[in-house]
Amino acid sequence: MKNLIRIMLEGAYGNFKKIFFASDRVTDIEMREDILGGNITPKDKVAIDACIGCSGCANVCPTNAITMVDLEKSEKLMDNWIKTQIPELNPEKCVFCYHCHDFCPVYALFGERATIHPNDVGEVSLNLEKVMNKPFKISEDKLSFISQYLSDKTVLNKKDNGNKLEKFNKINNKINKS
Repeated sequence: MKNLIRIMLEGAYGNFKKIFFASDRVTDIEMREDILGGNITPKDKVAIDACIGCSGCANVCPTNAITMVDLEKSEKLMDNWIKTQIPELNPEKCVFCYHCHDFCPVYALFGERATIHPNDVGEVSLNLEKVMNKPFKISEDKLSFISQYLSDKTVLNKKDNGNKLEKFNKINNKINKS
């Protein structure tokens, strides 16, 4: 009990010094002024050019921190796939669960860098038509789990996947009807 009181007093004294005397600051005064003045540009959270616009990230987000916003001009990525929306991440609602990153089909299905990340998406440059035409191998269970969050199932309609996708589509249609 004596140690607990000592820790509380030391903590209070340390915070008192930081608040009133600006001692032991973590950021320097220039950075502090840049932050308070709004001069710091936040890092990109979405790689817009590499995003396929499937809404998977928005559908899986547990806090609804991601909304899909319409593009000014639709973009044809490949036959039967037109991107009309892109995700917008609200950092005030994000809890950094990384579901958006992990469920991004570009990452989950094709093994490329995810097009969305709560911290910093980094530099992502992809030829989407080439990536989306690349065959992928994934278990039916995982494919079924991921696909329930996609707004458009055509990303999964690959000729190379043959009977597996036909079975998956039948199962998925039964789930959607019930």
